[in-house]
Amino acid sequence: MFNLLKTAVLMAAITALFMLIGGYVGGRQGMVVALLIALGLNFFSYWFSDKLVLKMYNAREVDETSAPQFHRMIAELVQRAGLPMPRVYVIDEAAPNAFATGRNPEHAAVAATTGIMQVLSANELRAVMAHELTHVAHRDILISTISATMAGAISMLANFAMFFGGRDSEGRPANPIVSLLVMLLAPLAASLIQMAISRAREFEADRGGAEITGDPQALASALQKIQRFAQGIPLEATERHPATAQMMILNPLSGGGLRGLFSTHPSTEERVERLMAMAAHMPR
Repeated sequence: MFNLLKTAVLMAAITALFMLIGGYVGGRQGMVVALLIALGLNFFSYWFSDKLVLKMYNAREVDETSAPQFHRMIAELVQRAGLPMPRVYVIDEAAPNAFATGRNPEHAAVAATTGIMQVLSANELRAVMAHELTHVAHRDILISTISATMAGAISMLANFAMFFGGRDSEGRPANPIVSLLVMLLAPLAASLIQMAISRAREFEADRGGAEITGDPQALASALQKIQRFAQGIPLEATERHPATAQMMILNPLSGGGLRGLFSTHPSTEERVERLMAMAAHMPR
């Protein structure tokens, strides 16, 4: 519930930031233009993201004949979660990772690397895929697309400010120093909010996945293993297409410290801590 509320507050914050910057730079007309451009840029990604990312990773679709154990695992999890059966894919990569994609539960796909299947136990892999199915159930692709659209619109408005400057309430040119600050700080603030939304959704997917399996400890163990084994094993498709890194259960390109503010995922340590706390209160 806390992460759902946090997501709502952050979405409201990025919307308010968009309206504030839009009103400063170009008034209502400027806001509409920037929003329409950002919507157009993100619409294609939202509608066709599943096909694009699966092709980027050379994912091969499997069924109960070609990958019986893995396919049965997904079928059992979706039954427990009350979801339609997604398309199931395997990626021939040594780096352990997994992701979900698709615009809604009726058009979803889940994928896992061969590396993650080798590294994790059956219970750990089950917990990871339950996490990914929670993303599907919560329509997180839609939420991330909306936040990306708003952040993109804010960046465009900041660019407008660079070329045209801002206007005060009477239509006169605004202070150039203020315009410069808007140009520099508005995209930064939008990115921080967008990344915070993504981290909140990851926490929520951890919680939902643990509830589906009834085993938070298995997901905690899986996250620790993925982090440990992924070091030094590049996920080649992610390095070629870094924008897709945010889809993974563990972002292979994220860092700690101040970089964590711009990370799409919370730290593994914090995720594990929350899952272990959840396990302590969950009846066996």
